[in-house]
Amino acid sequence: MKKNKSKKLVRPLRVLVAPGSKAEKGFFERVSMPSPEAIAPGIGTTPAHDLIFHGGHTIADLIFTNFYVGGAESWNASDRDSIDKALAAAMSDAGLNNVMSQYYPSGKITSTSRPSQMLQGPRPAVVSQGDVENLVEQLFTKEELTGVDFASAVLNFMLPSGTILNTDAAPTGGSATQPGAAATRKKRSFPEEEEDSTQGLGGYHGSVHVGSGDSAKTIYYAVGVFSETLPDGTVNGIPVFDQSWKNVVATFYHELNEARTDPDVEDAIRAGNDPNATKFLGWTSKQGEECGDFPVFEANPLSQVFKEVKLTDGSGTVAVQFQYSDAVHGPEGPRATAAPFAGQLQAKGASQAHGGEQRKRS
Repeated sequence: MKKNKSKKLVRPLRVLVAPGSKAEKGFFERVSMPSPEAIAPGIGTTPAHDLIFHGGHTIADLIFTNFYVGGAESWNASDRDSIDKALAAAMSDAGLNNVMSQYYPSGKITSTSRPSQMLQGPRPAVVSQGDVENLVEQLFTKEELTGVDFASAVLNFMLPSGTILNTDAAPTGGSATQPGAAATRKKRSFPEEEEDSTQGLGGYHGSVHVGSGDSAKTIYYAVGVFSETLPDGTVNGIPVFDQSWKNVVATFYHELNEARTDPDVEDAIRAGNDPNATKFLGWTSKQGEECGDFPVFEANPLSQVFKEVKLTDGSGTVAVQFQYSDAVHGPEGPRATAAPFAGQLQAKGASQAHGGEQRKRS
């Protein structure tokens, strides 16, 4: 069935895709938003892509847990340990948080990493969005998420080497999950195409609604691939760094920062052409980009924004992807001081523009 082109659909981005890839082309063809520049070296200022707050939920004090899909047999123990330590360090680093804190009125954010967990079972060949949503529901139903503050928590699903990720709403029926409520959940109004991680998809974040009535919960998640070049020459995900585990850290640094600044993007997508759809959104650009998106699309090569940076506490370096900063109108690395609140910058800009218009009229 063809979409009604007379209606403006809310389809912001929520994925990490490689520039120039088939996945990028597919997602950008579907992205849409109703109408209402120390920047990374080599990238110009782009104030037209500054992030705007739409009024939705945001997460100032983030809590996240890493879940390793495929069990211990599918993972190198040193890779898991490196990922856990590096991601926790990146998300709590003062210099990096001085960039992200600009999207919170208080100017203060925190990140807490809970102990990681292994999800037993054979390594899945393919994982879909439906599979991930089943996993979330299974963890909730089995009461393995007891004590989790769902309003502030994000569940990270780490896929092992060789596993392909796509955005198909239907479960694959493979060993990654067992059939659950997600298998019979009402289909989205606008199902995704099937771009996958062999075509430039690195990961994405979303949410699942579980329970009903007073017990209803919204659970946030992120999923990402083990970005690498496989023995047969096939590229899976977005390999940038010299070690694949570093790619995983950078992917989830991207996803967690997007999940904390725009956690309910999935509900905006589900709402489709509802006039209130944008109210679910947190911080996105007018073009529908989240904080991690435009830096990836603008970078050429990707190493302009995918970098190993020194941790503020002097304990070493960490692989991250620079996020969009309204303060410099582009991707920004660690800052010595906190960036000013983006909302104040926008209000100041609007006031100056209004004043200029008034002077013209007078």
